[in-house]
Amino acid sequence: MALTEEPQSLVEDSGDERPKWDNKFQYLLSCIGFAVGLGNIWRFPYLCQTYGGGAFLIPYLIALVFEGIPLFHIELAIGQRLRRGSIGVWTAISPYLGGVVSAGLGCFTVSFLVSLYYNTILMWVLWYFLNSFQNPLPWSSCPPDRNRTGFVDECQGSGVVSYFWYRQTLNISADIGDSGALQWRLLMCLAACWVVVYLCVIRGIESSGKVIYFTALFPYLVLTLFLIRGLTLPGAKEGLLYLFTPNLEILRNPRVWLDAATQIFFSLSLAFGGHIAFASYNPPRNDCEKDAVIIALVNSMTSLYASITVFSVVGFKATNDYEKCLDRNILSLINAFELPDQSVSRDDYPAVLADLNATQPARVARLLLRSCRLEDFLDKSASGTGLAFIVFTECLLHLPVAPAWAVLFFGMLFTLGLSSMFGNMEGVITPLLDLGVLPRSVPKELLTGLVCLACFACALCFTLQSGNYWLEIFDNYAASLNLIIFAFFEVFGVVYVYGMNRFCNDIEWMTGRRPNLYWRVAWKLVSPLLLLSVFGAYLVLLVQKPLSYKAWNPQHVGPSMKPFPDDPLHGQCACHLCLRMGGSECIQDWGPSRPGAPAP
Repeated sequence: MALTEEPQSLVEDSGDERPKWDNKFQYLLSCIGFAVGLGNIWRFPYLCQTYGGGAFLIPYLIALVFEGIPLFHIELAIGQRLRRGSIGVWTAISPYLGGVVSAGLGCFTVSFLVSLYYNTILMWVLWYFLNSFQNPLPWSSCPPDRNRTGFVDECQGSGVVSYFWYRQTLNISADIGDSGALQWRLLMCLAACWVVVYLCVIRGIESSGKVIYFTALFPYLVLTLFLIRGLTLPGAKEGLLYLFTPNLEILRNPRVWLDAATQIFFSLSLAFGGHIAFASYNPPRNDCEKDAVIIALVNSMTSLYASITVFSVVGFKATNDYEKCLDRNILSLINAFELPDQSVSRDDYPAVLADLNATQPARVARLLLRSCRLEDFLDKSASGTGLAFIVFTECLLHLPVAPAWAVLFFGMLFTLGLSSMFGNMEGVITPLLDLGVLPRSVPKELLTGLVCLACFACALCFTLQSGNYWLEIFDNYAASLNLIIFAFFEVFGVVYVYGMNRFCNDIEWMTGRRPNLYWRVAWKLVSPLLLLSVFGAYLVLLVQKPLSYKAWNPQHVGPSMKPFPDDPLHGQCACHLCLRMGGSECIQDWGPSRPGAPAP
């Protein structure tokens, strides 16, 4: 039987002063918008394609059931019960859990750092969005050289799409040690992004809750439009078959299971503190268990939906490139062997080439024909910024009315990132309000403005020519291991400090149902063990791989791996750079890219 009397709370009731959601749908959209982020679009499809297609779904679903949903339920339940932000919640449970190295302040700090990282990506997205209102698109052809007698050599060597990203957008330096100058166009875009974020979160959920109806739903509209268009393109079938054809042998690779666990973890935005803040504005008797399951399933289904959409378009691009490769080889054969025009079709090409190889192998060898295999072109996938700003951006060039599709695509990415920023900023601002950092007489709008201004100042280093390298540092270290540690503290704090029985009583009072055996086993045993396993695997990967980063090489016109400088003075220079640009912390060394992504 459900508890009818409210169990004793660790914090005083905040009364009617705490804001409330207008309705349940607004709350669900806010949580979905926070969870469903850029990683669903540019990380999950890449993992499926890399790790055996449909076979990757097996470890992914196992991680969802035994790691993602149980941890997510804890965050929603504890936030709703104690009605505080991350620092307030964990300090109420134990002062040690609210400390610097534990869950409370740790979640707050990570939310702050990830906000810098995430809004920098929005800065690039905004730049591409503004450039999409051109016909032809500016990344469709190389710019002329200074003499206007040809095209820029760097562009011709690297490809026009890569050139627009690395040179015309980032104007990237060749080395992380060369900080370069501020890029004013990016600086203006960064300022515009923080102004948009400020206007949306100026009054917390009272303002972001109005905007979320558009920012959370618009991406689904655009994904549907891309899916409909993608499925009608030649090559869509090949792209989807390549994506989801299962390769069960890949499951023997431990890295597959690690990446599945981390993808679930970061995709749901666990341990950021944003979901705790959102749940704290719920009515005390809200069914948080049902919310946790619904939001987690919607997040995972969105990842699958996005994968189908992305690879239907990527399949079209791969097929187009494959056919161009065949056409170039066919033209070479016709010219070299003086064959009649159009005498060799794409279907006949393998047989004709085999016959010529058998009769005149020396002449065929001198032609230096390219190897044309559709699978090779499908293999040219990427994740993160490589998918968004290079691979998919090139796909857009092949679509009719390319500028319109580019506007939709980058508009979708911007709204996805903006929805996630609402959760990140709540993870920063709500704890500050709960702690009473400023007197209550100071309006909330001023505190929000000061936080956004501080974030803008700290993110200025990302607008330098070396900014992309520093962003990789944040990508690798601002969250990753820290979030796993904080999540472990969350589970440990609730189960072993707050008490499993007491927590179950709270949930029974809030939802009318006592947690069943699945929840209790997951919280007490399975989830902590999974977190410790992922943490250990991360450490092993960091030890095994050399410290390196991907740098743009203008001489070889392309990205190449470089070792991180061993000079200890380099770390000091990095600190001076961070301090000069407004950063309060500095990371003196960094390592290989982590398996997952901190972005939701």
